[in-house]
Amino acid sequence: MEITRHFTATTFVVREGKTVLHLHRSLKMWLPPGGHIDRDELPHEAARREVKEETGLDVDLIHEMPTIHSENAQEIPGPRHLLLENINPYHQHIDMIYFAVAETFDVTPDPGESLELRWFDAKELESDEIESDIRVLGQEAIRVVEALNLDL
Repeated sequence: MEITRHFTATTFVVREGKTVLHLHRSLKMWLPPGGHIDRDELPHEAARREVKEETGLDVDLIHEMPTIHSENAQEIPGPRHLLLENINPYHQHIDMIYFAVAETFDVTPDPGESLELRWFDAKELESDEIESDIRVLGQEAIRVVEALNLDL
């Protein structure tokens, strides 16, 4: 049977040494904001849109400044990581993982989105409730933001 693949964007949002996760309604897992990239959307736009829908936060993505710009090509903000995720035996996500900073802890998800959101510090991410890849990426996002001194 053929494997289908969808492109997705996920963002680890950091504020004052913590990253926000939501309890996914159907998967019952703590996950960062993310979802499918729409057909008319660029990956970094999807990353920011998903954060806005799922948390209400407006965020600034952390990325290398694009350097390629010509009449035929424009570099767009790239993800920190690119993951191939097995959703089931016949479906995978090609997930573009972004890091971002938020100016507030106040979350206001859109209606119908997860109502259970929580800010986790690096130590809290060690919980057995958190999947290992989420733990590693969340801790990395916190370290990157702290190292860049963006989290004032």
